[in-house]
Amino acid sequence: MLILLVEDDRAQLEPLYAALQGAGHIVDAIEDGEIAQGLISQKDYDLLILDWMLPKVSGVSLCQQYRRTGKTAPVLMLTAKDTTSDKVTGLDAGADDYLVKPVDVIELLARVRALGRRSPQWMGDTLSIADLQLHLTSLTLERKQVTIQLSTREFQLMEYLMRHPRQVLSHDQIEQALWEWGTEPESNAVATLVRRLRQRLQAVGVKDWLETLYGTGYRLNPPEKKE
Repeated sequence: MLILLVEDDRAQLEPLYAALQGAGHIVDAIEDGEIAQGLISQKDYDLLILDWMLPKVSGVSLCQQYRRTGKTAPVLMLTAKDTTSDKVTGLDAGADDYLVKPVDVIELLARVRALGRRSPQWMGDTLSIADLQLHLTSLTLERKQVTIQLSTREFQLMEYLMRHPRQVLSHDQIEQALWEWGTEPESNAVATLVRRLRQRLQAVGVKDWLETLYGTGYRLNPPEKKE
């Protein structure tokens, strides 16, 4: 998943970022609420993890602003506030869940998996389209009893494609989704990654599912179910 993590305490930000990245997620890790404001208007995140107390713009305000744009991705609040009234305030602002600090990394990852189940392609810890399955905990691709191990970046692209099936995704959309804020991929990075992923798909017999629409972008286009 593409995740926005906003936490102004670097001592807490870094281990959370490392844990999420290690689980295969693409994570924009931000310490400033104003920067986060700009990012949520530019990028389509699968999950927002927001610290309640942020300088300049609070996590609650960010959540409210995000919901006013009509975006529906889950929001997980991190807070030192654990009274019932505080929890109600966060939930009323549009948050879906909350964790009280100090955050336990194992619990955080479990909450992230739980929120990820809102995807219509979700089947347990697996994304599934037709007879192709992507296992989110092992970063493997499976079809007809053939299992292929993906690299972290290949997995991230495959997950992004499977969460947006049959949609044409432009070069810029893929860059924004897979490369973290503040990083600059090489000019041929997307094309190289698509070529590598297509090789993995060939190993499970679905190379032609990943289409290149020249001048437009790429599309994961599995065959329609037969009636």
